[in-house]
Amino acid sequence: MDRTGVGSPGTVDLNCDLGESFGAYVIGDDEALLALVSSANVACGFHGGDPRVMATTVARAAARGVAVGAHPGFLDLAGFGRRAIAASPDEVRTDVLYQLGALGAFCRAEGVPLRHVKAHGALYTLAVNDLAISTAIAAAVRAYDPGLRFFAPPGTALARAAGEAGLPLVREGFADRAYEPDGTLVARRSPGALVTDPATAADRMLRLVTEGVVRAADGTDVPLAVDTICTHADTPGAVAIVATVRARLEAAGIEIRPPDGAG
Repeated sequence: MDRTGVGSPGTVDLNCDLGESFGAYVIGDDEALLALVSSANVACGFHGGDPRVMATTVARAAARGVAVGAHPGFLDLAGFGRRAIAASPDEVRTDVLYQLGALGAFCRAEGVPLRHVKAHGALYTLAVNDLAISTAIAAAVRAYDPGLRFFAPPGTALARAAGEAGLPLVREGFADRAYEPDGTLVARRSPGALVTDPATAADRMLRLVTEGVVRAADGTDVPLAVDTICTHADTPGAVAIVATVRARLEAAGIEIRPPDGAG
């Protein structure tokens, strides 16, 4: 597996999907999570978020020195962006570009740069295996700003699309998700898909960062090189998971910071 990337020895980024509340609906404890992570993937209004939430999330991230990234997804508030939508590559490209522009406006107003892009939910899952969709996402990112760092699982179509578009790749792993033996994530609707015990998540992520392996659902070790670790804000116990993972990594001498060039 390719082990080239933007991370540095002894460092790793902790990211979280944030700003996903909208209207009267509150999703996740963004304030607590922003105190723990180094990168925030901010919802852009399609699967979650609204103009007020986007403005508040960017401002809070800026105040804490957390790198701000866009978290575009399918236009699906009712399904939280986790339902596959039949969309052509051009629809995906223009929808992602639209969302980058929306969040970029709030970053500009706050005086902070937009640093990275990470697709959300069903769009991310689809793009991991579908080169046409992943290429469409990468094309939107390149058109907006070719310097934006592109979060993707290593060895996937999404990572390949980043390379072909000349985008800086940030390889992503997951603290709160179980892995299949082939290095893909266990489907959310399958038993055991989520890792919700903070100590278990921390143990797994320490091995991932220091040894380059993660334990799969069948008990085998899967080689995986990552630059950033994600926890989802809507995972039960997300704050405790991130806090424990961060404490365990720092105790091992691992520095938590945004990917190189994003801090």
